[in-house]
Amino acid sequence: MLTLSAGESSLVLAPDIGGAIVGWMHGSVPLLRRPHPEAILLRNARGLGCFPLVPFSNRIAWGQFHWNGGDHALERNLGDHPHSIHGVGWQAAWDVASVAATSAVLSLRHDAVGAQARHWPFAFAAEQRFTLTPDALHVVLTMTNLHADPAPAGLGLHPYFPRAGAPALQFNAVDVWLNGDDALPAGRIAVPPDWQHRSGKPIGVASLDNCFAGWNGRAQIAWADGRGTLAIEAGGLFSHLIVYTPLGQDFFCVEPVSHMTDAINRMNADPDHGLHTLAPGGTLKGEVTFRLATGG
Repeated sequence: MLTLSAGESSLVLAPDIGGAIVGWMHGSVPLLRRPHPEAILLRNARGLGCFPLVPFSNRIAWGQFHWNGGDHALERNLGDHPHSIHGVGWQAAWDVASVAATSAVLSLRHDAVGAQARHWPFAFAAEQRFTLTPDALHVVLTMTNLHADPAPAGLGLHPYFPRAGAPALQFNAVDVWLNGDDALPAGRIAVPPDWQHRSGKPIGVASLDNCFAGWNGRAQIAWADGRGTLAIEAGGLFSHLIVYTPLGQDFFCVEPVSHMTDAINRMNADPDHGLHTLAPGGTLKGEVTFRLATGG
């Protein structure tokens, strides 16, 4: 575990558990949901505060895709879930490249040989750079193609925010994908009024597990219990936003991502799919800043 500190803020990282953020606190107030007690013992990044999405976000349908003349079948990586999900970074041990009082760099090399190839057939290197200030967390994600040929590439972050304190979410997007019974995109429509968050909407009013397109890279979470507001400021790579508000849970997710769900199978069908093709040696880079304004 690594702990960064800046003013009243502290950030705990678990490099060997998917390069995940265990938690982020401002004083005694959690800005990400508190980790599940068993998550550390079970090495489960999904039970922590935030994890990286690399080399793709969300689902690849049935773990199968066609690329550059070849068909590929991926290992299912979440129990009996029928699709491959969230890439490979969240289930890998990351190396600590550097660490200081307020910053850390984690690195991952995926050689795509043996069992690794069954999870993703293209070699890549990834890096996460964390910088903590008293009122903000800045994260830089990069992915470099180590494969001999052009390869697909996507990035994202999967933060879990606390549902306590009556949070409201504000963001602006143009379209949203509806999901079928298989949890895959079934159609793209203009954001309907009930899902429109342009002026802010309390979490739970709309039940969402959807990818929004035409996102302007800005979102804000405002808690009514006095902890303040948290602005999410994403760079241009992150033109899509996944919002997940599960019923009966103590968290919700607001995920800046580079591409739509199952983009690798839909590149011909939707020109706004967002998935990148990296030339050998090419690098994809995305930045997200989470900025806190306290309630005074």
